[in-house]
Amino acid sequence: MQASRARLFKEYKEVQREKAVDPDIQLVCDDSNIFKWTALIKGPTETPYEGGVFQLAFSVPEQYPLQPPQVRFLTKIFHPNVHFKTGEICLDILKNAWSPAWTLQSVCRAIIALMAHPEPDSPLNCDSGNLLRSGDIRGYQSMARMYTRLAASPKKG
Repeated sequence: MQASRARLFKEYKEVQREKAVDPDIQLVCDDSNIFKWTALIKGPTETPYEGGVFQLAFSVPEQYPLQPPQVRFLTKIFHPNVHFKTGEICLDILKNAWSPAWTLQSVCRAIIALMAHPEPDSPLNCDSGNLLRSGDIRGYQSMARMYTRLAASPKKG
């Protein structure tokens, strides 16, 4: 557990240093628990998620970095690899392709990449996956855009 704490403190310091370097990701550590983090990520450009800000919850195991963090969307998102109700994310690096070389910041980057390049063949959201698999890109994009506007758009005034 001491090693995981040390690693998380190192990542925390890096996040503080690199805030201006990566404006698409805002990682925040819980004040009272280094194993709980949240992130705000910006929807990638030229996707139906553009303009949205999505909140992620990280639960880091005591065996980190030997085991991956559990990450889920707190913001509702219409995406084939994200469970609509729970926010669970289907991403290989969070399961069997995890490596201790990954950091919480790089996990956020991978999630942004997944948002831009969905994998409809392993869907957690079957409605979204079926739209893409059947070639209805327009239907998928309009649903994704609608949920981005409803759930992930910063409120004005």
